[in-house]
Amino acid sequence: MTLTQMLAGFVRRHWRAYAASALMLLSIAVLTTWIPRQVGHVVDGMVAGTLRGQVLLTQLGLLIGAGALIYLLRVGWRLALFAAAYRLGQQLRTQLYARLTLQGPGFFQAKRTGDLMALATNDVDAVEMAAGEALLAAFDGSLTLILVLLMMTLGVDWRLGLAALLPFPFMALAFWRISDHVHLAWQSSLARFSLLNQHVQEGLASVRTLRALGLTRHNGQQFHTLAASAAESSYQAQKWEAAYEPAVGMTLSAATVIALGLGGLLVARQELSIGQLTSFTMYLGQLIWPMFAAGWVLSLLERGRAAWDRLQPVLDAPLSLSDEGQASMPKNAQIDFEAISFSYPEAGRQALHEVSLRLAPGSTLGLVGPTGAGKSTLLGLLLRQYEPSSGRITVSGSDSVASLALPELRLQSLRESIAWVPQEPFLFSASIADNIALAKPTASRAEIEAAARQAAVHEDITRLPRGYDTEVGERGVALSGGQRQRVAIARALLAAAPILLLDDALSAVDTGTESQILTHLRELREARPECSVIINSHRLSAVMDADQIAVLRDGRITELGSHAELLARAGWYATQWRYQQLEASLA
Repeated sequence: MTLTQMLAGFVRRHWRAYAASALMLLSIAVLTTWIPRQVGHVVDGMVAGTLRGQVLLTQLGLLIGAGALIYLLRVGWRLALFAAAYRLGQQLRTQLYARLTLQGPGFFQAKRTGDLMALATNDVDAVEMAAGEALLAAFDGSLTLILVLLMMTLGVDWRLGLAALLPFPFMALAFWRISDHVHLAWQSSLARFSLLNQHVQEGLASVRTLRALGLTRHNGQQFHTLAASAAESSYQAQKWEAAYEPAVGMTLSAATVIALGLGGLLVARQELSIGQLTSFTMYLGQLIWPMFAAGWVLSLLERGRAAWDRLQPVLDAPLSLSDEGQASMPKNAQIDFEAISFSYPEAGRQALHEVSLRLAPGSTLGLVGPTGAGKSTLLGLLLRQYEPSSGRITVSGSDSVASLALPELRLQSLRESIAWVPQEPFLFSASIADNIALAKPTASRAEIEAAARQAAVHEDITRLPRGYDTEVGERGVALSGGQRQRVAIARALLAAAPILLLDDALSAVDTGTESQILTHLRELREARPECSVIINSHRLSAVMDADQIAVLRDGRITELGSHAELLARAGWYATQWRYQQLEASLA
């Protein structure tokens, strides 16, 4: 869909606002073209001595009244038209945000956050201006041009009118050449602004790392280079936009010279009155706005087209995950991983290879193995962040007749049934209480504190100056890594979802705190026997009480059993267990 088609559809949906604006602009154009003609009559009457006294005051009063009415109408069309244009900006931002929230991790791996933020700000603004100011200027300028030309040729003198139009084809040719350069310049400007936006976003997010590594000066130099590049590209776009004005000025100057020369000759021959020449000269002056409007419209449309060329691929990008399922998550769900294989896009090897596992209702499954073995990938497939390359994940429960594959479930139902604590928990710029209550906004303070106790973070919170009302800052910058993990665990426990996923969520806590959290998890399972838990951890003590432990290596299950069974096999698990126990005793 082109920008023109999109704007046409929007105008059809909001035709009342545009029709009201058009009617007011038509009235303005009629009054604007009437004023010079009226001035011409007044001048001729004063020269002839037939217009004086009360009649002259009446004519002057009409001119003043027309000017006041034009002012009111101009305020009116702005209120009507820009209200509609702002609705388009709101609609595009809402549509873009909704689309982004439905995309999976694969989409965001190919897109940069700063670029997406630029789309929602600069690019949407450019399209919004095309729907508002550009359409207005196009309609107003075209209408004024037609009426003025009619008054010049039919209302004054057709010979003078045609002669004054001789320079205008040259202006049209200049506009055509300039508009191509404007489009390319704005494409470059928007792209460079995105790069600048991305650099700022990354720099602010990693400011502590940059300071620790002594890279703030280098980062500042990069910012200076990108800012200079963005400023230069914007300057080039503005420079080409400024080229419209000389083209208009030269054309109108040439038209004025022709009109005055020919008009003076016609007056000398008494084929044209002084009042008519005065009216014609005023009409030429009124052509300034339609000509400038033409340049302004072309500039706004080219800017909007460049922005739309960047926006449309994101709005039309296919969803990385389909949401066509109709079923809800069954109660007391049993989850089966059936010969799951998966490869990341452009990866040289499989992340998972024919993995088969079962998570019975109310049981705990431990996932262990070296870094890069595929543990987090398995949890990502359960969350439907990705789709398996082969095999399938099914769920069955006490209220389901047959097992259902994950794509048969509504995404909302699936994700509401899972409380997930990722390796790098995300905290919002809000209070600790608000972050814990994210999954249950109606939770009371007592429920929030109970979840914090289960996550072994209550004591840490009470030592903060404002306790649970402490603002954590962007991404939880005011808290330590272990505190952030435990706040995220408290949030997951408060959600009371039937499936709990801990994706290496205890890596930043000490063994004593880990022991407290695991004890509370055992108590949770006793209080809620239907709750199923999957724990992915490098620390084997975190999974030793699991009903079943799977050892993943290079994407394959190499060992499977309980803690005691795996120790008896004397494999990777047993070796790692002895090493970690020795390390803990030395510590």
